[in-house]
Amino acid sequence: MDRKMNVTYITLGGFVGLEKYSYVYFLIILTVYILILCFNATIVWLIVTHQNLHEPMYIFIAALLINSLLFSTSIYPKLLADVLSETQVTSHSVCHFQFFLFYSLGLSEFLLLSAMAFDRYVSICKPLQHPVIMRKTTVIALLVLAWFLPAFQLTVQVTLLTQRKLCSFTLQGIFCNNSMLKLHCESSRTLTTLGLILFLNLGVCPLLFIIFTYTQILIVSYRSCGEVRRKAAQTCLPHLLVLVNLCLLVIYDTLKIRLESRISKTARLIMTFQVVVYHPLFNPIIYGVKMKEIFKHPKGLCVKLKQFCSECVFQLHKQEQHST
Repeated sequence: MDRKMNVTYITLGGFVGLEKYSYVYFLIILTVYILILCFNATIVWLIVTHQNLHEPMYIFIAALLINSLLFSTSIYPKLLADVLSETQVTSHSVCHFQFFLFYSLGLSEFLLLSAMAFDRYVSICKPLQHPVIMRKTTVIALLVLAWFLPAFQLTVQVTLLTQRKLCSFTLQGIFCNNSMLKLHCESSRTLTTLGLILFLNLGVCPLLFIIFTYTQILIVSYRSCGEVRRKAAQTCLPHLLVLVNLCLLVIYDTLKIRLESRISKTARLIMTFQVVVYHPLFNPIIYGVKMKEIFKHPKGLCVKLKQFCSECVFQLHKQEQHST
């Protein structure tokens, strides 16, 4: 690959043993991606098709799971193509676009969780004002803000990134994330400052807001009757589990970058897979199992499917008896 080619393309050097285990990689990644699509799409479909789930809390859950679908789709199709390719490369522009999607959708999740925390705060701490505050226009405004604010701020950073000169063309990863910053010839104080502002605005501030709202919910629940405490536990616990899961994702992504030169290539690969597997796969499981109103719908669907199968077996057995 000549220098002109290197300027256009970036080699993805984070895979381990791909020559021997390319089909194993492909099957594992494809299975995980299918599970992510099925789990998330099922919960979204249940929320869309059942009228009793057309409430702000469930709308935000659907938005969060759609965000997980978009997040996964920005990573997995390219991974599937790479593991079956003779050379694992990506163009400079595609790498920046993937970087943009990865962090834009990741930061959107913090804002969506903040919107969900606000909805729970109003519902539990100010129940009489909930229908007035959480109107349809408010929900739409929060969703638009959650998706477009990170995208707008990331656009500025990515625009500056595209103008940086590269001195290295091998990315120590399997997709484009913060590792690509190490490909630049020299570090940029402007980019570092923008990244810090971005992290504070769309990561730390939403996290502090969530902690504040759930602290208020905890205080109100402690002072209230058992019914209020039960409602708070049922609706808030899944959100907190998802928040913890998201924070672990951020920690893993940060540690992987910081420790990139100190840990083995296999350890880096494992940490990378944890960043893109756990969160989008377990989110729908958490909401599907922990949210009572959502859980009863797939449970009822399973009961109907079981009854249908039993009826088919009965009819088949009846036809066999009739024929004999």
